[in-house]
Amino acid sequence: MTSTESTTRPTGRLETFRMPDAGEGLTEADIIGWRVAVGDTVTVNQVIVEIETAKAAVELPCPYAGRVHQLLAEPGATVEVGTPIITIDTGTDTGTAPAGDHGAVVEGGPVNGAAAETGSKIGEVTADGRIATLVGYVPAGRSGGRRARRAAPTGAAAPASRAPAAPVSSPPPVPAEPEPPAAHATHAAPLATPPVRKLAKDLGIDLHAVAPSRADGVISREDVEHAAAARTRPAAGPDREPAPPAARASTRPDDGSREYRIAVTGVRKATAAAMVASAFTAPHVTEFLTVDVTPMMQLRERLRTRREFADAPPTPLALTARAVCLAARRTPEINSVYEAGTDGPDQILVKRDVHLGIAAATDRGLIVPVIRDADAMGLADLARALQELTATARAGRTSLAQLTGGTFTITNVGVFGVDTGTPIINPGQSAILALGAIRDAPWVVDGELAVRKVCQLALSFDHRVIDGQQGSQFLADIGALLADPGLALAF
Repeated sequence: MTSTESTTRPTGRLETFRMPDAGEGLTEADIIGWRVAVGDTVTVNQVIVEIETAKAAVELPCPYAGRVHQLLAEPGATVEVGTPIITIDTGTDTGTAPAGDHGAVVEGGPVNGAAAETGSKIGEVTADGRIATLVGYVPAGRSGGRRARRAAPTGAAAPASRAPAAPVSSPPPVPAEPEPPAAHATHAAPLATPPVRKLAKDLGIDLHAVAPSRADGVISREDVEHAAAARTRPAAGPDREPAPPAARASTRPDDGSREYRIAVTGVRKATAAAMVASAFTAPHVTEFLTVDVTPMMQLRERLRTRREFADAPPTPLALTARAVCLAARRTPEINSVYEAGTDGPDQILVKRDVHLGIAAATDRGLIVPVIRDADAMGLADLARALQELTATARAGRTSLAQLTGGTFTITNVGVFGVDTGTPIINPGQSAILALGAIRDAPWVVDGELAVRKVCQLALSFDHRVIDGQQGSQFLADIGALLADPGLALAF
């Protein structure tokens, strides 16, 4: 691994930032790209690098203030958790805060104060009951540290060289006389607290496009919510045709070679391992059903004119998702998982809440973001959740939290013009439904041949958990609800 190093001597202490565990015990991540270069001035919580884990793309904020001294990992490199990736020169002339204020340590120590003093990993609950975060965390009751800095009185700006890092739970201090926009570096990330950044990611909002309403230029939660409300309807949704191949990022080399290789890393690597584990662990059974969905499509057209669907029109995927949630009430085993016993017998864990995973194809590979408590949502809420989920996934901003906890998955292969398939169950679940393309086809209605809207469904399920009768009943219920949406009143 090569590195890029500053040619100037450090003016202060060199701080080393190591690749953190971005969540769920991940062991490695790929460097997608640096947001800073050697010699750039950085501040605490400024995004400095984007990485790709086995789950999703993640932006890492800097835990130090100073100047970039050395980049220790190149874009495209796979880096193990705990490996140094950047060093920061925290000279006194760069506006740095002492390491004691933001939990950073020198050359090889933990990446935050929580880990240093309590042994907790990032994201875990520490001994004092708080959550260890990447930056801006100081355990409560810590001895030897400075007290929380009070906001400077009106007309007195706090010296930059003594400003401590703000806790994650509160916005950074507000200077009395903020610098004009022209004084900021062009590469600086938008100013926002971590909770606001997470909200923006969940809503698929690019913070660079959000105008802050506060005088200090910090983007607030209200700014993000207003941007989400004003956002135009995305050009592509879960039930529209995908972008043509030419519009997507291509990995094909242009050197005229007749073959080329694609590295299996990040999301693609995790997906491959999960599919192999599932295919060779759970005994798959796949059943198929062809349904006349003409009544569903007619209902969709009527609902499109209603006010509650103005922002997110009902799609066939949304209607199918609602049918899945209703059918799961009559076959709760479909929403369960097989658990191999260690000290006792094997068990089937049946889950009462339906956390619905929606398979989404992205430039980085297949991901399955989750709509939590989908069974508690009405059709309008499901339609909005699906629209936001799709926009976030296509923008590559799906958070780690959105990719975990699913209990049942739908894969909409119909958007690619495919009639059906034999989907593989996601690990940790017991069933997956494939929704095929809706086509005009000849169909017998009341003894007469007619042209109808027809769709094929495919349900794969774990035969250790779900018997043939249960799987067939669940699939038949979904088909009945799509063929006659009025039956929902009986479920």
